[in-house]
Amino acid sequence: MEKIRVGIVGYGNLGKGVELALQQSPDFELTGIFTRRAPETMQSVTGNVPFFHIDTAKDYVGKIDVMILCGGSATDIPEQGPHFAAMFNTVDSYDTHAKIPEYHASVDEKARQNGNTSVISTGWDPGLFSLNRMIAEAILPVGKEYTFWGKGVSQGHSDAIRRIEGVKGGVQYTIPMESALERVRAGEDPELSTREKHMRECFVVAEDGADKDKIAETIKTMPNYFDEYETVVHFISEDELKTEHARMPHGGFVIRSGKSGRDSKQIIEFSLKLQSNPEFTASVLVAYARAAYRLNKEGQSGAKTVFDVAPAYLSPKSTAQLMKELL
Repeated sequence: MEKIRVGIVGYGNLGKGVELALQQSPDFELTGIFTRRAPETMQSVTGNVPFFHIDTAKDYVGKIDVMILCGGSATDIPEQGPHFAAMFNTVDSYDTHAKIPEYHASVDEKARQNGNTSVISTGWDPGLFSLNRMIAEAILPVGKEYTFWGKGVSQGHSDAIRRIEGVKGGVQYTIPMESALERVRAGEDPELSTREKHMRECFVVAEDGADKDKIAETIKTMPNYFDEYETVVHFISEDELKTEHARMPHGGFVIRSGKSGRDSKQIIEFSLKLQSNPEFTASVLVAYARAAYRLNKEGQSGAKTVFDVAPAYLSPKSTAQLMKELL
C-alpha cells in the first residue's frame, strides 16, 4: 500500500488527536511533528514520533505529502496557512467563520503559485456542518436553516480566552437554548437572534495580580467570538480547571425546516454527540488530508473547502467497494 506521508504542525489537543487518528488509518505514515517548543523536550502520545522545530519544516519539502495544521484560529492559522501552503499540501481547521473568505484567498494564492492543494476550514463546524447546511438547502430551497452548538467545549473560543493578557488557563462552553431548539424541531420556523439561540459560559484561571474585571470585559466584547452572545465569565482555581473541566465534549445540530411539493412540511436534521471534540476534529482532518493528497495527484491546486471535495476522496476504499458496501 502506498503511504501518504504526513507532518503535524502544532502539538496541543488537536495535534495529539491527529496523531491518534493516524494510528487508525493504515494508508498514512507520520513523518514528524513540528513545534515551536524545544523538540528535545517533547514526547508524543504514541512515544515513537520524532519532533522537529517548526523553522526546519522547509527542509522537508518533497519528504512530506500533506501537512496537517493544528494551531489556533485566533493567531496561528492565519499566518501558518499561507506559509505552509507555499511548501506543502495542507489541511487546517480555521474556524473564524466571518474571515474564511479572506483566509481562503490568502491560502489560495500561495498554494496555486506553488502547485499545492490546501483544504481549509474543515472539522465539524466549519466542515461537516457546513456541508450538511449546503445539502439541506439544495434539497429544500424553500425553508430556513438553524445551527445549534453544544453543550460543549469550543477549542477556538477557549484558545482565544487563553491568549488574553493575564489569563493562565481557561475553557469555554457553548450552550444551546433548549426553548429555541424545541421551537425549531416543532416546525415553527422562528426568527431567532444570536443571543436567543446560544449562550457562552467561560471558566478562567487568572494570573496572580491580574485585573479580573478587565479580563471579563475583554472576553465579553471580543469580536467574532463573544460580542454577539450572552456571555458569563467565572474565575476559578487551576485545580478546579484540571479536575472539573479536563474533558472536551461537544456536539450540536444542523436543522433545515422547509416545504416541498404541495406545501408538505419537511425537516432535515444532522447531529453530533462528541465525547472528545479535538479527537473528532482530528479524525475529520485526517480524512481531508487524504482528499488533499488525491486532488493534488490529479493536478488540482489552490485552496479548497468541503464544498469542493467529492465524498469519495475522503475514503481509503475504492469506488467499487463504496458502491458495493455503502450505496
